[in-house]
Amino acid sequence: MRNLKLVLSYDGTEFFGWQVQPEAATVQGALALAIGRVTGDKVLPQGSGRTDAGVHALGQVATFVTQSPIPPENLVVALNDILPSAIRVLEAAEVPTEFHARKSARAKTYRYRMYRGAICPPFLARYVWHYPYPLDEDEMQEVAGMILGEHDFTSFAVVDPERGREEMSSVRQIFGSTWERQGDEFVYTVRGNGFLHHMVRNLVGTFLLAGKGTLKASDLTRILEARSRSAAGATAPAGGLCLVSVEY
Repeated sequence: MRNLKLVLSYDGTEFFGWQVQPEAATVQGALALAIGRVTGDKVLPQGSGRTDAGVHALGQVATFVTQSPIPPENLVVALNDILPSAIRVLEAAEVPTEFHARKSARAKTYRYRMYRGAICPPFLARYVWHYPYPLDEDEMQEVAGMILGEHDFTSFAVVDPERGREEMSSVRQIFGSTWERQGDEFVYTVRGNGFLHHMVRNLVGTFLLAGKGTLKASDLTRILEARSRSAAGATAPAGGLCLVSVEY
């Protein structure tokens, strides 16, 4: 038996997220089907995390166990011949038996793109949140820095009954949290040791309140301490979010 690691990139627009669901197109489901056709093994590849419906990935990582002797470089070609064009396998490698895409992860980086121009180009529309209205971008940058360090992020997560016991803690450590102007785009990049369900999108929705002048940096402490989803802002649209990379 071999343990194989895949690095994937996908456009999540047409998928109902990563996790396999009955009667719904998912990234995990499409990948499992392709692996089965290539290797003959019935497997359910494990991802580093479950991206939501409409969320994209540049560097999602998945692992699966197989008896197939196919070399990793050949597996990349074979899988890409079968997978939908919206999903690409970028790399494949054999890894130690104990390596697990989710459990072995040490840090992840997400990026959220907000398009600030008056007219959003159609070829960007599915990858950004078009928000042409006035915002205090400096205030949003200041507020973003308030989440650095280790905190309980219950206020920024939806209740997820499917989370396992090992995931019940809502404490996460954030290593980087910044907004940056890139032409007509205002881009949020966050790096942490893990993220709760909808956490990044809820952070963006809360930072937006700071940009609109209804929330100050000092309010972040109150929101974190409240440990209540109702204390934070609305959830930002899925299309602007992308899983950039996973570190091990």
